[in-house]
Amino acid sequence: MLCFVITTLSCNKDVLLSSPAAQSGQSSTPVVVNGTSQGNTSGATQISGRSFLATTDDCDYVAGAAFALKLIGDLEGCWYVFIDEYECSPSGTYRESGSEYFIGTYKGEAGSFRTGYKFEGKYQGCSADGAALGLEIFGRCQHPIAQGSGTGVFENVSGRFDFKDDIAAGNFPYRGHLSF
Repeated sequence: MLCFVITTLSCNKDVLLSSPAAQSGQSSTPVVVNGTSQGNTSGATQISGRSFLATTDDCDYVAGAAFALKLIGDLEGCWYVFIDEYECSPSGTYRESGSEYFIGTYKGEAGSFRTGYKFEGKYQGCSADGAALGLEIFGRCQHPIAQGSGTGVFENVSGRFDFKDDIAAGNFPYRGHLSF
């Protein structure tokens, strides 16, 4: 998913390594823990939906973000992506990691949270600087919520999201769970 967007945006490493976490030297690797119970005593709540590359009409600009996705489904809002590292092997296997910031709603209530992510995909090839080249063949990524990053409806939330790119449809379905 993210590689498709990266290839489309023709980004370079100097721009991508300018995320807030990379500039400050802070680690963007989140720690995921069980959240405190706030009404959901049965455990994690399953969520799902789809995302699309956002236009400027969909999502406001956030400084340092490489791009944004528009989420629909159980989560409605904007998912901003900050790429910290990427590499591509000669076979076209592409790996990427970074952090993200979601601003939106869950069940009509507003909030935000941060995640870390790891993406892996297959492309037609690689450029000399390690970026993916050509069309994406497949891609998937994991996004654990960063401990203590939630605000509003997401205060004290933990959980994880998984995206699996739907190349034919041109969107990025997500599924996962939230623990409150």
